[in-house]
Amino acid sequence: MSIAVVGGAGYIGSHAVRALLAQNRDIVVIDNLETGHEESVPEGVQFYKGDIRDRDFLNEVFEHEQIDQVVHFAANSLVGESMENPLKYYDNNVFGTQILLETMIKHGVKNIVFSSSAATYGEQKKMPITEEAPTAPTSAYGETKLAMERMMKWCDAAHGTKFVSLRYFNVAGASASGVIGEDHEPETHLIPLVLQVANGQREHITIFGEDYPTEDGTCIRDYIHVEDLVDAHILALDYLKEGGESDIFNLGSNQGFSVKEIVETARTVTGHKIPAVIGEKRAGDPAVLIASSEKARKTLEWSPSRTDIVTIIRDAWNWHQHHPHGYKGADRS
Repeated sequence: MSIAVVGGAGYIGSHAVRALLAQNRDIVVIDNLETGHEESVPEGVQFYKGDIRDRDFLNEVFEHEQIDQVVHFAANSLVGESMENPLKYYDNNVFGTQILLETMIKHGVKNIVFSSSAATYGEQKKMPITEEAPTAPTSAYGETKLAMERMMKWCDAAHGTKFVSLRYFNVAGASASGVIGEDHEPETHLIPLVLQVANGQREHITIFGEDYPTEDGTCIRDYIHVEDLVDAHILALDYLKEGGESDIFNLGSNQGFSVKEIVETARTVTGHKIPAVIGEKRAGDPAVLIASSEKARKTLEWSPSRTDIVTIIRDAWNWHQHHPHGYKGADRS
Protein backbone atom coordinates (compact mmCIF):
# COMPACT_ATOMS: atom_id res chain seq x y z
CA MET A 1 0.00 0.00 0.00
CA SER A 2 1.16 3.53 -0.80
CA ILE A 3 0.90 7.04 0.55
CA ALA A 4 -0.21 9.58 -2.06
CA VAL A 5 1.65 12.85 -1.57
CA VAL A 6 -0.55 15.41 -3.31
CA GLY A 7 1.48 18.51 -4.10
CA GLY A 8 4.63 16.46 -3.54
CA ALA A 9 6.73 18.54 -5.94
CA GLY A 10 6.20 21.73 -3.94
CA TYR A 11 8.33 23.23 -1.20
CA ILE A 12 6.90 21.37 1.79
CA GLY A 13 5.70 18.36 -0.19
CA SER A 14 9.16 17.65 -1.60
CA HIS A 15 10.64 17.60 1.90
CA ALA A 16 7.86 15.24 3.00
CA VAL A 17 8.59 12.93 0.07
CA ARG A 18 12.25 12.58 1.04
CA ALA A 19 11.44 12.12 4.73
CA LEU A 20 8.98 9.34 3.87
CA LEU A 21 11.49 7.68 1.53
CA ALA A 22 14.10 7.80 4.30
CA GLN A 23 11.71 5.66 6.35
CA ASN A 24 11.22 3.23 3.44
CA ARG A 25 7.59 4.20 2.93
CA ASP A 26 5.97 3.45 -0.42
CA ILE A 27 4.78 6.69 -1.97
CA VAL A 28 3.38 8.18 -5.15
CA VAL A 29 3.57 11.89 -5.96
CA ILE A 30 0.73 13.83 -7.58
CA ASP A 31 1.36 17.43 -8.68
CA ASN A 32 0.24 19.71 -11.51
CA LEU A 33 3.56 21.62 -11.33
CA GLU A 34 1.77 24.98 -11.19
CA THR A 35 4.13 25.94 -8.38
CA GLY A 36 6.01 22.68 -7.85
CA HIS A 37 9.21 21.46 -9.53
CA GLU A 38 9.62 18.03 -11.05
CA GLU A 39 13.35 18.32 -10.33
CA SER A 40 12.54 18.11 -6.60
CA VAL A 41 11.04 14.62 -7.01
CA PRO A 42 13.75 11.97 -6.55
CA GLU A 43 14.49 9.58 -9.41
CA GLY A 44 12.57 6.34 -9.12
CA VAL A 45 9.55 7.80 -7.34
CA GLN A 46 6.26 7.24 -9.16
CA PHE A 47 5.18 10.71 -10.29
CA TYR A 48 1.83 11.65 -11.80
CA LYS A 49 1.57 15.07 -13.39
CA GLY A 50 -2.01 16.29 -13.24
CA ASP A 51 -4.56 18.42 -11.47
CA ILE A 52 -6.64 17.11 -8.58
CA ARG A 53 -9.64 19.01 -9.97
CA ASP A 54 -9.56 16.57 -12.91
CA ARG A 55 -11.81 13.72 -11.74
CA ASP A 56 -10.80 11.34 -14.53
CA PHE A 57 -7.08 11.88 -13.96
CA LEU A 58 -7.33 11.43 -10.20
CA ASN A 59 -9.57 8.38 -10.52
CA GLU A 60 -7.04 6.75 -12.87
CA VAL A 61 -4.25 7.29 -10.35
CA PHE A 62 -6.26 5.75 -7.53
CA GLU A 63 -7.28 2.82 -9.75
CA HIS A 64 -3.68 2.14 -10.76
CA GLU A 65 -2.08 2.54 -7.34
CA GLN A 66 -2.84 0.79 -4.06
CA ILE A 67 -3.26 3.96 -1.97
CA ASP A 68 -4.31 3.76 1.67
CA GLN A 69 -3.32 7.22 2.96
CA VAL A 70 -3.11 10.72 1.51
CA VAL A 71 -1.04 13.76 2.46
CA HIS A 72 -2.59 16.85 0.91
CA PHE A 73 -0.29 19.83 0.21
CA ALA A 74 -1.86 21.04 -3.04
CA ALA A 75 -3.24 24.56 -2.71
CA ASN A 76 -2.70 28.15 -3.74
CA SER A 77 -1.30 29.97 -0.71
CA LEU A 78 -0.65 33.66 -1.37
CA VAL A 79 -2.62 35.86 1.01
CA GLY A 80 -2.40 38.98 -1.15
CA GLU A 81 -3.39 37.18 -4.33
CA SER A 82 -6.34 35.57 -2.54
CA MET A 83 -7.68 39.01 -1.70
CA GLU A 84 -7.43 40.08 -5.35
CA ASN A 85 -8.68 36.84 -6.88
CA PRO A 86 -10.70 34.92 -4.26
CA LEU A 87 -12.51 32.71 -6.77
CA LYS A 88 -9.19 31.25 -7.93
CA TYR A 89 -8.63 30.12 -4.34
CA TYR A 90 -12.08 28.63 -3.94
CA ASP A 91 -11.67 26.79 -7.25
CA ASN A 92 -8.22 25.35 -6.62
CA ASN A 93 -8.28 24.89 -2.85
CA VAL A 94 -11.89 24.05 -2.02
CA PHE A 95 -13.07 22.43 -5.24
CA GLY A 96 -9.77 20.57 -5.59
CA THR A 97 -10.19 19.16 -2.09
CA GLN A 98 -13.77 18.18 -2.89
CA ILE A 99 -12.64 16.09 -5.87
CA LEU A 100 -9.81 14.55 -3.84
CA LEU A 101 -12.21 13.54 -1.06
CA GLU A 102 -14.74 12.19 -3.55
CA THR A 103 -12.01 10.04 -5.09
CA MET A 104 -10.79 8.82 -1.71
CA ILE A 105 -14.31 7.85 -0.69
CA LYS A 106 -14.90 6.07 -4.01
CA HIS A 107 -11.75 3.99 -3.54
CA GLY A 108 -12.16 3.34 0.18
CA VAL A 109 -9.17 5.45 1.29
CA LYS A 110 -9.90 6.44 4.89
CA ASN A 111 -6.95 8.59 6.03
CA ILE A 112 -5.84 12.09 5.01
CA VAL A 113 -3.31 14.45 6.56
CA PHE A 114 -4.05 17.99 5.47
CA SER A 115 -1.82 21.03 5.10
CA SER A 116 -3.85 23.79 6.76
CA SER A 117 -2.77 27.21 8.00
CA ALA A 118 -2.64 29.62 10.90
CA ALA A 119 -4.50 31.93 8.51
CA THR A 120 -7.66 30.16 9.69
CA TYR A 121 -7.36 32.11 12.97
CA GLY A 122 -7.11 35.63 11.59
CA GLU A 123 -6.42 38.31 14.21
CA GLN A 124 -6.16 36.96 17.76
CA LYS A 125 -5.67 38.93 20.97
CA LYS A 126 -4.51 36.02 23.12
CA MET A 127 -1.07 34.52 22.44
CA PRO A 128 0.06 31.87 21.95
CA ILE A 129 -2.83 30.64 19.82
CA THR A 130 -4.33 27.28 20.78
CA GLU A 131 -6.60 25.06 18.72
CA GLU A 132 -9.54 26.26 20.83
CA ALA A 133 -9.13 29.86 19.60
CA PRO A 134 -11.99 31.14 17.43
CA THR A 135 -11.47 30.93 13.69
CA ALA A 136 -12.02 34.28 11.97
CA PRO A 137 -9.87 34.46 8.82
CA THR A 138 -8.88 37.88 7.52
CA SER A 139 -8.11 36.62 4.01
CA ALA A 140 -9.80 34.57 1.33
CA TYR A 141 -6.87 32.14 1.58
CA GLY A 142 -7.60 31.55 5.27
CA GLU A 143 -11.30 31.13 4.52
CA THR A 144 -10.58 28.45 1.93
CA LYS A 145 -8.36 26.52 4.33
CA LEU A 146 -11.11 26.62 6.94
CA ALA A 147 -13.66 25.47 4.36
CA MET A 148 -11.38 22.55 3.46
CA GLU A 149 -11.17 21.53 7.12
CA ARG A 150 -14.94 21.67 7.50
CA MET A 151 -15.43 19.60 4.37
CA MET A 152 -13.21 16.92 5.89
CA LYS A 153 -15.15 17.07 9.16
CA TRP A 154 -18.43 16.28 7.38
CA CYS A 155 -16.84 13.58 5.23
CA ASP A 156 -15.70 11.93 8.45
CA ALA A 157 -19.25 12.11 9.83
CA ALA A 158 -20.78 10.71 6.65
CA HIS A 159 -18.12 8.30 5.39
CA GLY A 160 -15.63 7.70 8.20
CA THR A 161 -12.83 9.51 6.37
CA LYS A 162 -10.43 10.29 9.21
CA PHE A 163 -8.32 13.41 8.91
CA VAL A 164 -5.60 15.32 10.69
CA SER A 165 -5.46 19.01 9.87
CA LEU A 166 -2.10 20.62 10.61
CA ARG A 167 -2.32 24.38 10.98
CA TYR A 168 1.10 25.70 10.05
CA PHE A 169 2.57 28.93 11.16
CA ASN A 170 5.45 30.33 9.02
CA VAL A 171 7.40 27.51 7.38
CA ALA A 172 11.03 28.22 6.51
CA GLY A 173 14.45 26.63 6.10
CA ALA A 174 15.57 23.84 3.78
CA SER A 175 16.81 20.28 3.99
CA ALA A 176 20.01 19.92 5.99
CA SER A 177 21.55 18.24 2.93
CA GLY A 178 20.97 21.36 0.85
CA VAL A 179 19.57 19.23 -2.00
CA ILE A 180 16.08 20.74 -1.93
CA GLY A 181 14.69 24.02 -0.68
CA GLU A 182 12.27 26.86 -1.31
CA ASP A 183 11.75 27.97 -4.92
CA HIS A 184 8.63 30.00 -5.71
CA GLU A 185 7.87 32.23 -8.68
CA PRO A 186 7.03 34.84 -7.68
CA GLU A 187 8.62 34.55 -4.25
CA THR A 188 6.56 36.10 -1.45
CA HIS A 189 7.97 34.52 1.73
CA LEU A 190 10.07 36.75 3.91
CA ILE A 191 13.16 34.62 4.55
CA PRO A 192 13.90 33.68 0.91
CA LEU A 193 13.25 37.29 -0.13
CA VAL A 194 15.74 38.52 2.45
CA LEU A 195 18.28 35.94 1.26
CA GLN A 196 17.80 37.01 -2.35
CA VAL A 197 19.07 40.44 -1.27
CA ALA A 198 22.12 38.78 0.32
CA ASN A 199 22.61 36.84 -2.95
CA GLY A 200 22.64 40.07 -4.96
CA GLN A 201 19.35 39.22 -6.69
CA ARG A 202 17.44 42.12 -5.13
CA GLU A 203 18.58 45.59 -4.17
CA HIS A 204 16.66 45.63 -0.89
CA ILE A 205 13.99 43.92 1.19
CA THR A 206 10.65 45.69 1.55
CA ILE A 207 9.12 45.67 5.03
CA PHE A 208 5.36 45.95 4.62
CA GLY A 209 4.34 48.36 7.38
CA GLU A 210 6.06 49.44 10.57
CA ASP A 211 3.11 50.78 12.55
CA TYR A 212 1.68 47.49 13.77
CA PRO A 213 0.98 47.27 17.53
CA THR A 214 4.26 45.42 18.19
CA GLU A 215 7.50 46.44 19.89
CA ASP A 216 9.29 47.48 16.68
CA GLY A 217 6.15 48.14 14.62
CA THR A 218 6.57 45.17 12.27
CA CYS A 219 4.59 41.93 12.04
CA ILE A 220 5.56 39.10 14.35
CA ARG A 221 5.47 35.50 13.14
CA ASP A 222 6.22 32.05 14.51
CA TYR A 223 8.74 30.26 12.25
CA ILE A 224 8.96 26.49 11.95
CA HIS A 225 11.69 24.54 10.16
CA VAL A 226 10.36 22.62 7.17
CA GLU A 227 12.00 19.37 8.34
CA ASP A 228 10.36 19.65 11.76
CA LEU A 229 7.09 20.26 9.95
CA VAL A 230 7.30 17.11 7.83
CA ASP A 231 8.16 15.06 10.92
CA ALA A 232 4.73 16.02 12.24
CA HIS A 233 3.06 14.84 9.03
CA ILE A 234 4.61 11.40 9.35
CA LEU A 235 3.56 11.20 12.99
CA ALA A 236 0.04 12.20 11.93
CA LEU A 237 -0.05 9.45 9.30
CA ASP A 238 0.94 6.91 11.94
CA TYR A 239 -1.60 8.34 14.39
CA LEU A 240 -4.40 7.77 11.87
CA LYS A 241 -3.05 4.37 10.87
CA GLU A 242 -3.26 3.31 14.51
CA GLY A 243 -6.93 4.33 14.71
CA GLY A 244 -6.65 7.92 15.90
CA GLU A 245 -9.71 10.14 15.63
CA SER A 246 -9.91 13.14 13.34
CA ASP A 247 -8.28 16.18 14.91
CA ILE A 248 -6.64 19.57 14.35
CA PHE A 249 -3.14 20.52 15.52
CA ASN A 250 -1.09 23.70 15.44
CA LEU A 251 2.51 23.44 14.26
CA GLY A 252 4.88 26.21 15.31
CA SER A 253 7.82 26.94 17.54
CA ASN A 254 5.90 28.75 20.30
CA GLN A 255 8.02 31.86 19.78
CA GLY A 256 7.69 34.94 17.62
CA PHE A 257 10.12 37.06 15.62
CA SER A 258 9.40 40.41 14.01
CA VAL A 259 10.20 41.18 10.38
CA LYS A 260 13.04 43.44 11.51
CA GLU A 261 14.44 40.68 13.74
CA ILE A 262 14.44 38.26 10.79
CA VAL A 263 16.29 40.78 8.64
CA GLU A 264 18.87 41.40 11.36
CA THR A 265 19.41 37.67 11.91
CA ALA A 266 19.87 37.16 8.16
CA ARG A 267 22.50 39.92 8.17
CA THR A 268 24.37 38.03 10.87
CA VAL A 269 24.09 34.62 9.19
CA THR A 270 25.03 35.80 5.69
CA GLY A 271 27.49 38.56 6.53
CA HIS A 272 25.68 40.90 4.12
CA LYS A 273 24.23 44.34 4.88
CA ILE A 274 20.76 43.58 3.38
CA PRO A 275 19.27 47.07 2.87
CA ALA A 276 15.62 47.43 3.93
CA VAL A 277 12.92 49.92 2.94
CA ILE A 278 9.45 50.44 4.40
CA GLY A 279 6.42 49.76 2.20
CA GLU A 280 2.65 49.87 2.59
CA LYS A 281 0.82 47.34 4.73
CA ARG A 282 -0.61 44.33 2.91
CA ALA A 283 -4.31 43.53 3.16
CA GLY A 284 -5.10 40.54 5.37
CA ASP A 285 -1.84 40.50 7.37
CA PRO A 286 -2.44 40.00 11.12
CA ALA A 287 -0.01 41.83 13.43
CA VAL A 288 0.99 38.81 15.54
CA LEU A 289 0.75 35.04 15.03
CA ILE A 290 2.40 32.74 17.56
CA ALA A 291 1.45 29.10 18.02
CA SER A 292 0.87 26.89 20.97
CA SER A 293 1.91 23.44 19.74
CA GLU A 294 1.42 21.62 23.03
CA LYS A 295 -1.42 19.51 21.66
CA ALA A 296 0.76 18.16 18.83
CA ARG A 297 3.58 17.49 21.26
CA LYS A 298 1.31 15.50 23.58
CA THR A 299 -0.98 13.68 21.16
CA LEU A 300 1.38 13.10 18.22
CA GLU A 301 4.52 13.04 20.40
CA TRP A 302 6.00 15.64 18.08
CA SER A 303 9.33 17.02 19.23
CA PRO A 304 10.71 19.73 16.92
CA SER A 305 14.48 20.02 17.16
CA ARG A 306 15.31 22.87 14.76
CA THR A 307 13.45 25.74 16.42
CA ASP A 308 16.37 28.16 16.65
CA ILE A 309 15.87 30.97 14.12
CA VAL A 310 19.60 31.01 13.30
CA THR A 311 19.41 27.32 12.31
CA ILE A 312 16.35 27.95 10.17
CA ILE A 313 17.94 30.86 8.32
CA ARG A 314 21.33 29.12 8.04
CA ASP A 315 19.77 26.06 6.35
CA ALA A 316 17.77 28.31 4.01
CA TRP A 317 20.93 30.29 3.18
CA ASN A 318 22.81 27.06 2.39
CA TRP A 319 20.15 26.21 -0.21
CA HIS A 320 19.89 29.71 -1.69
CA GLN A 321 23.67 30.19 -1.87
CA HIS A 322 24.15 27.00 -3.87
CA HIS A 323 20.90 27.29 -5.86
CA PRO A 324 20.49 31.02 -6.54
CA HIS A 325 18.10 30.23 -9.39
CA GLY A 326 16.26 27.47 -7.56
CA TYR A 327 15.83 24.22 -9.42
CA LYS A 328 16.96 25.58 -12.78
CA GLY A 329 19.88 23.38 -13.75
CA ALA A 330 19.41 21.09 -10.72
CA ASP A 331 19.29 17.31 -11.10
CA ARG A 332 16.89 14.86 -9.44
CA SER A 333 19.42 13.11 -7.20
